[in-house]
Amino acid sequence: MGQLVAFTNIGVAHPRARGAAGRMSIRPATPLPGQCPSTASRLHQTGSNQRAIARTSATPRASGSSTLPFITRATNPNDRWRVLGICVFLGAITWLVFGQTLRYEFVNFDDVPYVLDNSEVARGLTTEGVVWAFTHAHAANWHPVTWLSHMLDCQLYGLKPSGHHLTNVLLHIATAILLFMVLRQTTAAFWRSATVAAIFAIHPLRVESVAWVAERKDVLSGLFFMLTLGAYARYARQPWSPGRYGLVVLMFAIGLMCKPMLVTVPLVLLLIDYWPLNRFAALKDRRHTMFAIPRRLALEKLPFFGLAAASCVATLIAQKGSIQTFVGLPLSSRVGNAFTSYVTYLWQIFWPVDLAVLYPFPGHHIVVFGIASFVLLAAISASVFARRRRRYLVTGWLWYLVMLGPVIGILQVGNQARADRYTYLPQIGLYLLLTWLVADLCASWRHRRLFLSTLAVTIIGLLTFTARAQTSHWRNSESLWTRAIVCTSDNAIAYTNLAEACFQKGKMDPAIAYSQKALEIDPSQAVAHSALGLAYLRRGRVDDAVLHLQKAAAITPNSAAHSNLGVALLQMGRVDDALIQYAKAVESDPSNVDPQNNMAWVLATWPEARIRNAQKAVEMAERANSLKHQNKRDLGCRLC
Repeated sequence: MGQLVAFTNIGVAHPRARGAAGRMSIRPATPLPGQCPSTASRLHQTGSNQRAIARTSATPRASGSSTLPFITRATNPNDRWRVLGICVFLGAITWLVFGQTLRYEFVNFDDVPYVLDNSEVARGLTTEGVVWAFTHAHAANWHPVTWLSHMLDCQLYGLKPSGHHLTNVLLHIATAILLFMVLRQTTAAFWRSATVAAIFAIHPLRVESVAWVAERKDVLSGLFFMLTLGAYARYARQPWSPGRYGLVVLMFAIGLMCKPMLVTVPLVLLLIDYWPLNRFAALKDRRHTMFAIPRRLALEKLPFFGLAAASCVATLIAQKGSIQTFVGLPLSSRVGNAFTSYVTYLWQIFWPVDLAVLYPFPGHHIVVFGIASFVLLAAISASVFARRRRRYLVTGWLWYLVMLGPVIGILQVGNQARADRYTYLPQIGLYLLLTWLVADLCASWRHRRLFLSTLAVTIIGLLTFTARAQTSHWRNSESLWTRAIVCTSDNAIAYTNLAEACFQKGKMDPAIAYSQKALEIDPSQAVAHSALGLAYLRRGRVDDAVLHLQKAAAITPNSAAHSNLGVALLQMGRVDDALIQYAKAVESDPSNVDPQNNMAWVLATWPEARIRNAQKAVEMAERANSLKHQNKRDLGCRLC
């Protein structure tokens, strides 16, 4: 691993390594390449200036495991200030990139169903809301802790987007700082840990996870992922304790309830057992390879695998209506896209440009690209395993491959080929690999410190500038989808959502043009038909409006589609047909207030006696008012 830059305060020193005053200083030994310095440390003593490196023996535990060797050092005021300085620096550069989001709006991409139109979330943190979060799947997700965080935001800030953005930024800052602390604790490499944390904090691929309110699940699960790793490192370096072990399990369980992507954490824990914790050293038989996992390490992960399996089941149940069939998207295309995405994410670490909120699924040559990508990934893997004496290569590379597995697209949910947000935690493994590798390659160079410092500052500066520019595209829905259209081709969903954004702001001509473009690319876009139909309705072209709203209701017969069609039919004077559509809308979603209000208004005010029904009108109005938490009697009296 080369010369160790710094040793830091990461635990309590072994009693035999303490001096009379309870303090000690440390000088690096010469570890094997890729080996954690803590496993190669030995005691040194030179005259009046005593320097020590603590080396603890593997003493048996009650459970049959052994105490992990760790470098330890008593508290050093200089280290404290240096650590504080790095934490402040991480917070400052993260705020420089993402602080601008406090001025941004919600976007019409999951922010509406997650927050704005979610009555359970919008009313704040309530007992009923907590029960709902744990007992209901909403928007094809079961992540109760994420729902609770959105509820708390609504409790504190209402529906003002600035507060919701602030929470995302603060959670990301906390995650970056915890990443630095965990790496510093487990590797004792101060500046390398700081570099990894800084790149993670401000890489442009983080923008989607932080600037998007609905992606709260990323930053929240990232926080509990870091807490899980920190608790695990503390558990691993001390004699077995049910309390410390239980804390690790608890942090992992909460993380799964933020986002089920953390199902790969048990495998990540085994990877950090291999490096930097070096717990595989308990294997005495040299014939064992890196793939031979000590039995006790595998057994202690069983509760984690159990929780991961339960989370997978809950996720499949929640997303059963959103998972695409193999008829619509063949397995060969999915596998080809998966390998291509692995390589694309890898390339975007070095060249993070043309980033978009949604990348449409490629239609041609995906299998060919997939084969080429597989060959490249296999070559990289072979190179990594051939140099497994540098253990961080194995841990970093497998961290990346394993953590991306659940979202790589074999089980396809949605229409995206890949997404920037999927790299939030997986790419940490690559940052580790690259940072340690570059430092090792420069270990024998005379001017390595100047070179590495200059390189780190340059990279962080460029990433900060690029990420800040990328964040600016998230200021509202129009800018977000306009950017997606620029960066991608044949993106029907981007045109559709841009049309919807224009419609919401009263820009009917652009809304019509973008809807028509979306339908040219993909005539099955129900939202595009709806946006076009509503825009025509605003323009007074009722016949055209009904035509497109009927197509939208046929493609996606949801409550909104039936309600919109009812409005158009009512304007044509087809009151009976309109009431039928309102009834279908209510049947599809009893919590949708709009069709119930519209139906109540028609039943109470329509001039034809055969249509009027005052009693039913009052019932519909009262039901709608109860959903809105308004006064039933006031509106009921008005309707009467």
